[in-house]
Amino acid sequence: MLNRQNKLKGKNMEKHGKRIWFFPDGDRPPFGDSPLKGHESVVVLNPNKEQAVIKITFYYEDKDPVVTDEIVVEAERVCCMKTHEKKYFKEKTQPLETQYALKVESSVPVIVQYGRLDSRQTNLAYYTVMGYAED
Repeated sequence: MLNRQNKLKGKNMEKHGKRIWFFPDGDRPPFGDSPLKGHESVVVLNPNKEQAVIKITFYYEDKDPVVTDEIVVEAERVCCMKTHEKKYFKEKTQPLETQYALKVESSVPVIVQYGRLDSRQTNLAYYTVMGYAED
């Protein structure tokens, strides 16, 4: 048991995650009429001991990429950013029903997930995926 605890203590000193994440299928749904409002989110988990400074680049079929201002995710915290929220994206919020891809870059390794809730149909559609990551 002691050896296992020592190994776990050593593991806690490592950084977890990756610095660059890609998600090729972004598409913000409308809010809809359901009590559960349609949305999409970029969720960043920073399990490390130092804050992460995040920058997100949106890629489109018919226009130049758009890059966000820096977004801070504090150490050992999670940040759920809905792509329509000006709090995170300011004037760079995503338009409704527009296909795009995104890249998340971080100053420290993080874990990133993309999720989308489309509530236009009564049975709802929830989509969540881990992206392609590299350092």
